[in-house]
Amino acid sequence: MRITYVSTYPPTECGIATYTQYLSNSVANYGKEIRVLAQIGAKGNHVFETYAPHDKDIAAKLFFHVERHSPDIVHVEHEFGLFGDQRGVQIVEFLIRCQLADTPVVVTLHTVFEDLKYEEKNILQHILNFSTAIVVHESFQKEILLQTYECPKPIVVIPHGVREVERVKHAKNLLGLEGKQVLLLAGYMRSTKNFEKIIKLMPQLIERNKDLVLLMASRTRINEHSMYKEKLYREIDQMGLKEHVKILYGKFPQYTLDTILSAADVMALPYSKGAQSGVLAQAAAMLLPVVTSELMSFKNWINEVRGGFYASSDDEYVSHISHLLQDDDLRTEFQNNIRENNKKISWTNIASRHIKLYRNLLKSPVAGAQFYFRSESINSGKEILL
Repeated sequence: MRITYVSTYPPTECGIATYTQYLSNSVANYGKEIRVLAQIGAKGNHVFETYAPHDKDIAAKLFFHVERHSPDIVHVEHEFGLFGDQRGVQIVEFLIRCQLADTPVVVTLHTVFEDLKYEEKNILQHILNFSTAIVVHESFQKEILLQTYECPKPIVVIPHGVREVERVKHAKNLLGLEGKQVLLLAGYMRSTKNFEKIIKLMPQLIERNKDLVLLMASRTRINEHSMYKEKLYREIDQMGLKEHVKILYGKFPQYTLDTILSAADVMALPYSKGAQSGVLAQAAAMLLPVVTSELMSFKNWINEVRGGFYASSDDEYVSHISHLLQDDDLRTEFQNNIRENNKKISWTNIASRHIKLYRNLLKSPVAGAQFYFRSESINSGKEILL
């Protein structure tokens, strides 16, 4: 089976780029042929730099490669704004071109909210009309689509995957945090992350947790949201928190980020807006208990996994964070719960669920015809999953 992914891709810094890398690599481990059509700047085996974000002919450029690669399935990782102006309307033309060529297209919708803007709602309805199948990460996102839009094609819920990795040993020592209780804020810095809530609660948290250090490993991309970042750093300075705050800066490639995550006892996710979070998946990979806001995706994860708490007030943030920092047995219980859940949503299992979906979309041209694909890896000595 040959699958062409349409997405951003590393080293482009984007959560969807990382998601696509993990998914496509995991699908490739099953012996499938992979192609990735990405924005200029992407690199890797079978990765093709196809278009710039503001090109006016994105659909034509993408379909040019689809024609030449002849995939069995095209899979679009969709986020508004990735496909040109007007919130990425050119993706609709691309879907129509694939439909005219009788090429099945799966679209994963990474942004499904009830309060989308007019342009976004319009584009989303056309995606629902012209795709072959839709993937979302959360059941509540499927419900939003069914209740708000006409949904002529199947909608499949496949969770965000989690990496199969081990915590970094002696991470606290590596960061000079030995003997400290470490609360982590991490991820790209923007106002919807609501990091200021935790900063404002630090005096109360320090009063209850004398050895507390807030570890901030956040940054902005190309100085976007730089005013927000400067505001946070000013607040830390004005509140006299420097002795209890450790700020890390840098690019944080994966192993560096793993070290940071492994040094933490608890992660706070006080987001005011968002869906399934890549940062939550990173925390889960490192068995890191969390305290989150009441966003639906966070509440669903906590209720299902029992890997942390969600907070509806400042007092609950302080209480939940302190409880987790002070109760070693509770943290261990939550870590075990996360470990068990990770087995179900490892990238290996998530890739298998995608492949099952792809197979179901392949149409036999005549009765009795059988789809046939034999991986070139079978006799290469490389171990593949079947």
